[in-house]
Amino acid sequence: MANIEPFEKYPDLYDEWFSTNYLTYQSELHAVKDFLPESGVGIEIGMGSGRFAKPLGINLGVDPSSKMRMIAHSRRIDIIDSFAESLPFNDKQFDFVLMVTTLCFLDDVDMAFKEVYRVLKPHGFFIVGFIDKESLLGHQYQIRKNENPFYKLAKFYSVYGVIVYLLENDFYNLHFIQTIFHNLSEIKDVEPVKVGFGEGSFVVIRAEKNS
Repeated sequence: MANIEPFEKYPDLYDEWFSTNYLTYQSELHAVKDFLPESGVGIEIGMGSGRFAKPLGINLGVDPSSKMRMIAHSRRIDIIDSFAESLPFNDKQFDFVLMVTTLCFLDDVDMAFKEVYRVLKPHGFFIVGFIDKESLLGHQYQIRKNENPFYKLAKFYSVYGVIVYLLENDFYNLHFIQTIFHNLSEIKDVEPVKVGFGEGSFVVIRAEKNS
């Protein structure tokens, strides 16, 4: 399963990123919110410290890091010890599943997507947000990944790579939005959210369960 050592060793460093890079965080949050259903029961996989779940009103999540779960619990979020590849939920239980910046830390993307499909209700939505491997930040993170205790373990994916995984697992009706169009140090305001991909570094895909 995924290596959670950095999240156990540096939980405060992880959580502080969202304050230090507040405008980037808000930009990503707005993009995710645009694709989130207005109603229904949802879950976040790889919830971390709850930085996305809390403002988005998602009250249930999973994460294998005990330190991440402690922070999420402090934000009054129910979070369960589990890996994405083996979810402790019934079939067809949720209306939507969210996964934000978790993709690059998965050991088995195919198995994780199969689990998402399993726990979604028919025509439920899978919303996945990630740094595009082929984007400005994607290239920078890969070049400098050994300087970061979290990203040195990460495997980044292109949008087309994620599309393949989604289609192979019977997701359809894919929609795309993007944000983060500058280097992090150059961001002076919340970045716009645009339809499509290929320009922004942070991409959100919404896919629908086929049946």
